[in-house]
This record gives sequence, C-alpha cells and structure tokens, in this order.
Amino acid sequence: MPRTRIDITIPDLSGQRALVTGASDGMGLGIASRLAAAGAEVIMPVRNHSKGESAVTTIKQVTPGANLSLRSLDLSSLSSVAALGQTLQEEGRPIHLLINNAGVMTPPERQATADGFELQFGTNHLGHFALVGHLLPLLRSGRAHVTSQVSIAANQGAINWDDLNWERSYHGQRAYSQSKIAFGLFGLELDRRSQAGGWGVTSNLSHPGVAPTNLLAARPELGRREETLGRRVIRALSGRGVLVGTVTSATLPALMAATSPDSKRGGFYGPRGLGHLSGAPAEQRLYSRLRSAEEARRIWEISEHLTEVAFPSDGRTAR
Repeated sequence: MPRTRIDITIPDLSGQRALVTGASDGMGLGIASRLAAAGAEVIMPVRNHSKGESAVTTIKQVTPGANLSLRSLDLSSLSSVAALGQTLQEEGRPIHLLINNAGVMTPPERQATADGFELQFGTNHLGHFALVGHLLPLLRSGRAHVTSQVSIAANQGAINWDDLNWERSYHGQRAYSQSKIAFGLFGLELDRRSQAGGWGVTSNLSHPGVAPTNLLAARPELGRREETLGRRVIRALSGRGVLVGTVTSATLPALMAATSPDSKRGGFYGPRGLGHLSGAPAEQRLYSRLRSAEEARRIWEISEHLTEVAFPSDGRTAR
C-alpha cells in the first residue's frame, strides 16, 4: 500500500544562522537540507570531513544556492566541543537556530569518551550540554530557538544516579535511555533557566519516532560489525509503510519544534501515529521521566561539574 506523504511548511529563514549536529547523514542531513532550502545559513559540524563534504554536495543538488559551511566537531571530546565554541565565538555572529540531533546508540560493549565518560552519556548528553554552554553568548544574541532531539527510549528506563558512567555494570539500551532522559531534562531546564535569567533563548524537545536511520547500522568503531536485527525489521516495515516512519518523516518533529511559529517553549513534539512511532508531527504529552524539575536541576548541576562548563548563575531556578 503506498504511503501517504507527510510534510510541514517551513517558514522563510532568510538571514538566520542555524547549526545542526549530526548533519552529515540520516535525519541530520535531512534537517539541514530543509533549513537550507528555507534560506537559512546552515553550519554543519562534523567528525568526518569527507562525509561532511558529501553531505554538502547532496544538499546543493537539491538547493544549488544553499549557504552551508562545515566545521569540525566530535561530541565525544569536550576539547573538540570547546574548540568549535571558540571558533564560532571568534566569528562573533549570532546563532538563531540550534538543533541538537547527533547521537550514538547501544554499543554492545561499554565504551568511553575521550574524557572517560560512558560513550552514550558523554556524547548524547554531556557533549551537547557543553556545546550549548560554549555557544550561549551567540545563542543569546540571536534570541535562539534550541531544539534537542530525544527518543522514545526516554520513555523507559531511568537515570542510573549511583553509576552514571555504567562502570560497575553496563547495559547498552539502559545506558542509551539514560542519555536521552538526561538530555531531555537538560533541554527543559535550559528553557526554565533562560526564562529565569532573561537569556532570551527558547528551548524545547522533539523525538523522531522510529525509522530506519543509521543509529543501528553497522558501526565497527562501536563494536557493531553489521546492522542490528532491529534495524532490518524497521527497514522492512518502513518500506511497506507499516507502523514505523521513514528517515524523511522522522525529520519533521524537530523541524516543527525548531521553526514553527506555533511551537511552544518547553514543548515536546513527535509523530502522532499509533504509539507515536510514525505519522505527522504534533505536540505530545511529556514523558513521565522528563517531568521532574528537581531531577532536571540535579542533572544540570552534575553536568556543569563533569564538563567544567558553567552557565550564568542568573538563570538558576528557585528552589
């Protein structure tokens, strides 16, 4: 059965500077392409420069006049995050849109970042936390809209407060859920602190549902030599238009959250189909694991300590 095409209207973004993490393939590439087509200048920070150049070529095939620039970024290295922040600070130009999209998922064995953190917690959460901290002056000057991409995995599991880095035991899926819960709590706390401190930054969350992205593809550097069975099943269902979405449809919640004039600060956007696995994007009820302001403050303060990236004290919420 042919799949009904789902899309949204992206407003004119001429004159706006956008940054999308994970823009070299998959959903990030699709998001960057749509922003560029709407007239935004899109910064694409990538770990693999040749892969980034291929992504630029792909976008320009669709939008020949796209205004794109590559930067170097490895979210699993806090020094790399700081270097990107310094580069963009030196350029001194406001950032109007930030979509925190990049991530890694379920290495079969525990791996650590360059700074010794469990890879998923360190990359998906701490890397983005530090990035926002380093870019905050530019985000403030651009009165930026920040959208952080979580996952349906944030609706399961919990934060392993007694062993955040999974050093005593490791479970890939639980560690992934933790990273996305922490990341979601951060995105909501960012908005609260912005309002309290008058930062002028708006922050919300999105999730893509389920689609055959590259998160579960073969990743030898993660110890996964072939794609997972789950990805093969998801790809087969997606190709038949059954239950799950496509890579293209999976980009839409983040695009809606980041660009729609009707998107809400502190809001949560995802597919509205069965189980929120696919379908047109819409505002959704916040996952229970993301509702505690106290846990959000706790993970924020821990993240400041672990990353050694301090945010302005005027944005601390009342206790």
